[in-house]
Amino acid sequence: MDDVFKAAKLKAVEAIGKTLVSELSKKGYSACYVNTKEEALSEVLKIIPEKTSVGIPGSVTIREIGAMGALKERGCVVYHHWDPTLTPEQRMEVLQNENLSDYFLTSANAVTTDGMIVNIDGNGNRVSGMAWGRNELIFVIGVNKIAKNLDAAISRARTATPPNVFRLNGDTPCTKTGHCVNCDSAGRVCRVMLILERPAIGRKTHVIVVGEDLGY
Repeated sequence: MDDVFKAAKLKAVEAIGKTLVSELSKKGYSACYVNTKEEALSEVLKIIPEKTSVGIPGSVTIREIGAMGALKERGCVVYHHWDPTLTPEQRMEVLQNENLSDYFLTSANAVTTDGMIVNIDGNGNRVSGMAWGRNELIFVIGVNKIAKNLDAAISRARTATPPNVFRLNGDTPCTKTGHCVNCDSAGRVCRVMLILERPAIGRKTHVIVVGEDLGY
């Protein structure tokens, strides 16, 4: 019986994932659905050629699928400001290089069933790279990020805040409550929001929807 329940759940996940891909495709994204994070990594590697530069901003999802190591093995130059060995000056340079790379590889905080992609940032580096660039933009989005509508997507995006603050060793009200309280704390990391209704004009934008829970 457990196999029956599991099969039914997988079919439901695949159905909503493929429905989202259809909506994203109508909006002009190059979109596809895969079942696993391993397949997601394979799709990423199909898009990004060897020995190109790749900017990876703060994204747990991209690290979960193993993209960092796989890209470096292919001879790609990978820029990511989460590198703990960076000095403050080096970190600022890497932040700029992330957005100037040949490919900008990231995830999303939420996506609506009709294909609007929602992200919230602290200093805006990630959303700026999504909003404009001469490079190709790639999203890898787990099905746990799918929300019914824009209000639900914004609410869902804010659920990423507490774990991110814990990761940064911050001290904001959400670390006490476990959920966003729309605080006025000096350490608040919910500061800049971007809603992509369509890909930016003239920019190739890929979306890989994954039938697994990924990221925060």
